[in-house]
Amino acid sequence: MTLKHHRALFHAYLSYGYPAEEIDSFFFLTTDKYLSLSKADTVLLAEKEISESVSEQFIAVLDRLKQSEPIQYILGETVFYGLQFAVNRSTLIPRPETEELVAWMLEDGVVNAYSQISVLDIGTGSGCIAIALAKHWENALVRAWDISREALEVAQKNTLINKVRVNFEHVDILTIEHIDHRFDIIVSNPPYVRALEKSKMRKNVLEYEPPTALFVSDLDPLLFYRKIATLAKKSLTPNGLLYFEINEYLSMALIQLLEKEGYTDIVLKKDLFGKDRMIRCSLHEKT
Repeated sequence: MTLKHHRALFHAYLSYGYPAEEIDSFFFLTTDKYLSLSKADTVLLAEKEISESVSEQFIAVLDRLKQSEPIQYILGETVFYGLQFAVNRSTLIPRPETEELVAWMLEDGVVNAYSQISVLDIGTGSGCIAIALAKHWENALVRAWDISREALEVAQKNTLINKVRVNFEHVDILTIEHIDHRFDIIVSNPPYVRALEKSKMRKNVLEYEPPTALFVSDLDPLLFYRKIATLAKKSLTPNGLLYFEINEYLSMALIQLLEKEGYTDIVLKKDLFGKDRMIRCSLHEKT
């Protein structure tokens, strides 16, 4: 079969559940994975015959897509902030809004090429935030925690892929009473989706991504933010910064929580879709 025929198959079998642009993205990611062809080359070589073994891989990908499995899990990889990451069902698939959080941190300019600062990423998952920061802040000392040992195995693999050093540790943030080190930056993208929001989510998220990394109780949706904010008060350096990715519906409640905990210079930032998605704060005295 030719690439053109396989592309037609993707559209024929997936058009019921996905827009055409997304189906094309699935197909181009598959050709890149199994044939090392760029999107442009795939289009130019539409009449290219592919081997039976590769055709079987394409069909296997298509069968799994028909079951709503995310393409990133099927291929075992994704790109985050221009870097390659391994992912599996033990880790969340890194989101564009998390890229925006990393971009914000880098744009803040708190680090130069010679700075040796300490960074803690809480709830690291695939390690995407910690690794992206370590890649750009080469002299930073980066630690990252997660409750999932399986996720930490993936994160450790991603340090090798991206040739960075991050100290990963198995930690349940809800069970500790203090952080045994001082950090210049603490960042977290904790579970923040309330159970009541499940009805708005797609099947490929609900059935495949790890629920413990996504969901929090409707009764206490700020549980992780409160715990982290409390711990960070004693572990941030005097000029330290705390960053969060947040639930757009809980931004005002979170700001109130942070103010109550004594944080100042609280900045709420929207993502590219205009949703409240990130917060930065510190313990600086107001002037």
